[in-house]
Amino acid sequence: MQTILGAGGAIGNELARSLASYTDRIRLVSRNPSAINPTDELVSADLLNKEALFTAVKGSEVVYLTVGFPYNLKFWQTHWPSCMSNVIEACMLHDARLVFFDNMYMYDQNHLDYMTEDTPVNPPSKKGQVRSAIASMLWEKVENGSLTALIGRSADFYGPGIQNTSMLTETVFKPLSQGKKANWMGPLNCQHSFTFTPDAGKATAMLGNTKDAFGQIWHLPTAPDPFTGKEWIDTIASQMGLKPRAQVAAKWMVKMIGLFIPVMREMPEMMYQYNRDYVFNSDKFFNRFNMKATPYREGIKAIVESDYNP
Repeated sequence: MQTILGAGGAIGNELARSLASYTDRIRLVSRNPSAINPTDELVSADLLNKEALFTAVKGSEVVYLTVGFPYNLKFWQTHWPSCMSNVIEACMLHDARLVFFDNMYMYDQNHLDYMTEDTPVNPPSKKGQVRSAIASMLWEKVENGSLTALIGRSADFYGPGIQNTSMLTETVFKPLSQGKKANWMGPLNCQHSFTFTPDAGKATAMLGNTKDAFGQIWHLPTAPDPFTGKEWIDTIASQMGLKPRAQVAAKWMVKMIGLFIPVMREMPEMMYQYNRDYVFNSDKFFNRFNMKATPYREGIKAIVESDYNP
């Protein structure tokens, strides 16, 4: 049995599709899970309920933690540490290997122009401090031999069918599709990597089913040579058959946008990611596995065809 804690989100759905290549025993766990594959086992559970979580993990060989809690600092500070602690304890009790889908918020802001698995950890934001703390909780158990686990890290992600969780969707795809200007949260000449969600799901499944991948941190496959903000906007507009229109969104503007788009309310402290080059390197993964990342133009085309050209 392979179990996804946090099924139903952008990553959980892609992971469930990819796991079908490895097993027909997939358990999807969330408040209101929906089947992705015909044989999926659905378990309705609140991942913040310890007893329900332990029941959901029981019988699992591999557990994937992909939950996307509300993008809210206070919620993260309150609930992420206890959730991670409970997941670790449950996996240790039931002898399950753990795969944690992580982000790069804990990395030092002065090293974002070439991020690898060895980039210094020095979180510049409060959200980054939370992510650093929970990753450290997991890694402490790995290093003392009491837990078998790995961490798969993603850059900001983009992909088809994502609602309210992708910055690229909220700031570029949606405004352009509505005849508005795209909102870029920093200089338009800075590069910015994005991980394509189908690639992230496929790679996470590969890692979870590769025993010698455990005990390591992996950057999930992300296309090299990322576009600048201007190139992202120009390419997306071109694919939509629209004129590229953009504005650089100052912090006050992001706060105003947040009045209407909840996910944007939490972005002001994260804007440092956009005022410098943000380049995510996945060479370790590419050198180990026979998989290439989806080129950015192909990813954009897939999103436009799926979400904007019904």
